[in-house]
Amino acid sequence: MKLHELKPSEGSRRDRKRLGRGTSSGQGKTAGKGTKGQLARQGGKTRLGFEGGQMPLFRRMPKRGFKNINRKVYAVINVADLNRFDEGTEVTPTLLVESGLIKKEYDGIKLLANGSLDKKLTIQVNKASEAAKAAVEAAGGSLEVI
Repeated sequence: MKLHELKPSEGSRRDRKRLGRGTSSGQGKTAGKGTKGQLARQGGKTRLGFEGGQMPLFRRMPKRGFKNINRKVYAVINVADLNRFDEGTEVTPTLLVESGLIKKEYDGIKLLANGSLDKKLTIQVNKASEAAKAAVEAAGGSLEVI
């Protein structure tokens, strides 16, 4: 088979309806919209979720909770995860993303004290728990809050 011999298989393509082209066309006069009523009118559609005037479901349901528009989401990392780096490494947010420890930075990175740290590292994060600070300093490293 050559490129110029390609064509759609039989019955896979259908001609579009040509509406309002005379009564003999089968879609003439009212163009398949029936007679009168909202759906026969120009622009006579309803919005998504419209239930014919009945109180819509999303308005019948009670409102719940509160959504804080100023919420900050932090990528969380544990002290034990930092053991993969070499002694004396400066651990920055970009290094954490490149090494695959976190997928993306979100609004910052928070260091938590789960596990133990065996290496002396210089760590730069946006937030850290008190226990995490103590764990880093106990290992001889330093923690910088950026």
